[in-house]
Amino acid sequence: MTARVKAWQCVGCGRIESQEQCLGICSDVPVEIVSAADYEAVRAEADGLRLFLKQIVVSLPRDGGWQRSYRALQERAKRLLG
Repeated sequence: MTARVKAWQCVGCGRIESQEQCLGICSDVPVEIVSAADYEAVRAEADGLRLFLKQIVVSLPRDGGWQRSYRALQERAKRLLG
């Protein structure tokens, strides 16, 4: 599971503080931050799913071949789901 860290981010300059809200002239809003490794893992999974959906959209089975195509898509979906 991806760990989230609560922090404050300035809407003007983008500065991020994790302890408490700035007392200066910045205008801070609460944000949640995840690690870059966790983000990249989720993004890679989403990219794989996007490619799978694209394959479904552009695939057109030949006459009488829909069952074989459907089974192939099921196998690929199983692999994507782990």
